[in-house]
Amino acid sequence: MIERIDTGTRMSKIVKHNGVAYLCGQVGDGATVADQTRDCLKRVDALLEKAGSSREQMLQVIVWLADMADFTEMNAVWDAWVPEGFAPARACGEAKLAREELKVEIIVTAAC
Repeated sequence: MIERIDTGTRMSKIVKHNGVAYLCGQVGDGATVADQTRDCLKRVDALLEKAGSSREQMLQVIVWLADMADFTEMNAVWDAWVPEGFAPARACGEAKLAREELKVEIIVTAAC
């Protein structure tokens, strides 16, 4: 069975299937990549909770940065957020994001 949560015409914020939650890409507000990463991860926390999951159940994360020069700054926030011993498989790359002011987008897949 597939469960779609907060579904609109373009996308669902969460899709659950076979005990796995797929979250739509999350972006955050703020002037710096650190600010945007913190806000983005706050939004990830809310979606994980809504999906019946948590940081400790993340399976895979994909991080898109508008500029790889921000990698260290983003990782400082990320490393403080991920519970020790529960780091997911993760990839990070550079991409042109949906709006010019965006610096980071994070996509999470987690067990429920």
